[in-house]
Amino acid sequence: MNNIQNKIGFMQGRLSDLVENKIQAFPWGSWKDEFKIANSIDLRLMEWTLDKFNLNQNPLVNKKYDLKIKKLCTENNIEINSLTGDCFMQSPFWKSSGEEKRILIKDLNSILEACLRMSIEIIVIPLVDNGSIESYLQERNLVEVCLKNSKFLEKNKMKIAFESDFSPNKLSKFIDLFPVKTFGINYDIGNSASMGFNPINEFEEYGERIINVHVKDRIKNGSTVPLGEGDAEIDLVFNCLSNFKYQGNFIIQAARCPNNNHSRILDIYREFVYQLIKNNF
Repeated sequence: MNNIQNKIGFMQGRLSDLVENKIQAFPWGSWKDEFKIANSIDLRLMEWTLDKFNLNQNPLVNKKYDLKIKKLCTENNIEINSLTGDCFMQSPFWKSSGEEKRILIKDLNSILEACLRMSIEIIVIPLVDNGSIESYLQERNLVEVCLKNSKFLEKNKMKIAFESDFSPNKLSKFIDLFPVKTFGINYDIGNSASMGFNPINEFEEYGERIINVHVKDRIKNGSTVPLGEGDAEIDLVFNCLSNFKYQGNFIIQAARCPNNNHSRILDIYREFVYQLIKNNF
């Protein structure tokens, strides 16, 4: 795989202190600083994260920050190729109705427009936790809204990536409802391990639809732990990715550093991922 370092990225917020004790949240007070810190440890990719809280004031959505973000990217040799929409998980439009649904769909459109302005190609929609699909009606709502955006996505060379807690077979049937050109899967290594899924079985079911990877380790039925310390078969996953000729990015979403030395732990994780890519691709 060419330009390995350029394929390794981090989840925005991982280079900042916890926000309200949440493992993942937009770092309002330090979002600008993360660009410089990432550059200092040779991280070239950032996956932006959006919360429902103050969504329209988030620098990515608020047009007045467009030039500032682009300047930070240029100055620090950082690319923002993907976005994780935790806002969708926190307030799922597929579980809403009436005026609330209209507002949430408007938020989706605003995010897609922002991603177009910032040349962000992949929008991750998490169908886990509060966003988990619990009924046929919810699934139908999601499919209907997302398919309406398919032409916009194709025209602008963008894709939506679903992260799901479905079983491998069910996820395979679900992703088949969407066109390959504009929809795919975000594969979260840790979440799959936590649910006890077998990587070989997962890749047999939908390996060719994976377009983004979150690198994480978790205990089965448990929490996130440092890379290599949980139940995730990380080397096997990277081997499977290689077998399926995966060409996408590897976004580090691993456990936090307990002493807040964020740049140090991410530098260790970056090297961990770098060696995995070298050994498997």
